[in-house]
Order: sequence, then structure tokens, then C-alpha cells
Amino acid sequence: MRAKKPLQSAKQAAVRYLSRRDHAEQELQQKLLARGYEQAEVDEAVALCQDYNWLDDARFAERLLNNGIAKGWGLLRIRQEMVFKGIHEEVVSQLFEDDDFDWFEHAREVARRKYGDSPMESDKEKARRLRFMQSRGFDFEQVKYALGVDDEY
Repeated sequence: MRAKKPLQSAKQAAVRYLSRRDHAEQELQQKLLARGYEQAEVDEAVALCQDYNWLDDARFAERLLNNGIAKGWGLLRIRQEMVFKGIHEEVVSQLFEDDDFDWFEHAREVARRKYGDSPMESDKEKARRLRFMQSRGFDFEQVKYALGVDDEY
């Protein structure tokens, strides 16, 4: 059974989505297609939004980067979020190439906010903290730096 034709145009729907929050190009296309618009209508709506600079993957990726940092996420988690949202790999790579953010200090700050200055008294506690930091998207070198762990792990 085919979905009924939407009452508003794809352009109107795209503008409505973008008025609420930024979207990646692929994310917006998927939403419009899911609402029953034809591919040609979706392409036209996306092109219009890009022409008016309402839809910009680079700007959206930068916003995701800043939001991820504010949430205490690491580089790997933020990159994963960008891929999930459908941002093109070239845009993601360029953003992180131009980035001079200190991910090691960020990891240390996240660990300090979570655990304060309390020492790791057992191997179980050390493993728990390592897992937490890795789940936040920090690579192993950043985690070791943040927690002050030597190379025994």
C-alpha cells in the first residue's frame, strides 16, 4: 500500500525541517523520502535549500563537533555521530584536518569531571574508568593520558 501524497510540497517540508534545526543533506533527503515525496521533488527541495545556504553539511558538522565537545565526547564518538547523520566523509576529514583542538586535555578534563581527584585503588576500578572513557569516544592513548595510566594496559 502506497502512502498518500503529502499535502505540502517537498520544498515546504524541507524548509520546515530546517527551521527547527540543522540537518545533513542525506538526513534531510531520508526524511523527505520517508514522508512519501518522489526522488525528483526531494532533489529539487535539497538543491533549493543549498542555494539559499539553509543546508550546509560543513556547518552542520562543525555544530556537531562543538556539541560533542560540550557533551564530553571524544573524537571517535563525534566522528561516528557525523557518519550516522550522513555527513560526507570528505567534509568530516576536512573538519578534523583543520581542527587544532587538544583531545588529550579534553579527555583529562572529562575524566576529572567524572572522577574528581579520587585515586584508582583497584584493577577493577581502573578497568571501569578505562571502559567509560573509551565509551565516550576517546582512543586508548588519550584515555591513558587522561587517567594517568602507564603502559601496563
